[in-house]
Amino acid sequence: MMKFEERVHKFEYKLNDTDDQIVEYIIRHKKEITQLSIQALAAEVYTVPNTISRLCKKLDYDGYSQLKNGIKEEVKNDKIKDQNDIRFNLNKTYNLIDMEKMTSITKIMSEAHRVLFFAVGDSVPFCEIMVKNLKMVGKRAEFYLHRHEMMSEINQLDKKDVLFIISFSGETSQVIEMANLANERGVQLVSLTHFNRNTLQKIATINLFCYAPKVTINGYNATDRTSVMIILRVLSECYWKQSNAVYKYT
Repeated sequence: MMKFEERVHKFEYKLNDTDDQIVEYIIRHKKEITQLSIQALAAEVYTVPNTISRLCKKLDYDGYSQLKNGIKEEVKNDKIKDQNDIRFNLNKTYNLIDMEKMTSITKIMSEAHRVLFFAVGDSVPFCEIMVKNLKMVGKRAEFYLHRHEMMSEINQLDKKDVLFIISFSGETSQVIEMANLANERGVQLVSLTHFNRNTLQKIATINLFCYAPKVTINGYNATDRTSVMIILRVLSECYWKQSNAVYKYT
């Protein structure tokens, strides 16, 4: 089950100023919320019950009762630390999949003249995979390894193009440099990062998340990258279906 703050992070693009104020109140008064009716909460935040109900739906709760029960479990299990193994990471990632976002990204990539992918280090192979996945249904997609090449290509993009950046941390200097350059040109920017607050997320037009906390073993980066493959596969399948791709199973 996703925590309340995780739901807020996942669906924050749907929230308005009133929603933000209600969210802040809930976070500050979690224990009290478990005892409040929807009418009492509405009175506390100077709004009406229907506004609370709409917020619950935006955060993918069935209703206020599920929100309260979820927070009650969080308060109860507050001292239990998150796990960090492949099953836990995959379950978290599946919960982060937002098909509304997938559809939006599919649409803007489909309408774009060009789709560029960028990553650094161990994330580069994912760019190659996505370029292949788009090209197999006839979409013009590219990625470049070298900084100057990528900067040159971004400088040729316009508002009808898309830059897709993959970065687990969302803080790598080259990644932020490319994101800012694309932003200056008004290019639509899609990011895929670990589910945290990061600089790239703030710059991007649309954010995708996987759950891949950084892990080091004897000084080596041993972060589980399976979760990013899940998100990219779901996005690819969404794009293929939109493109009326012909599937053949053997």
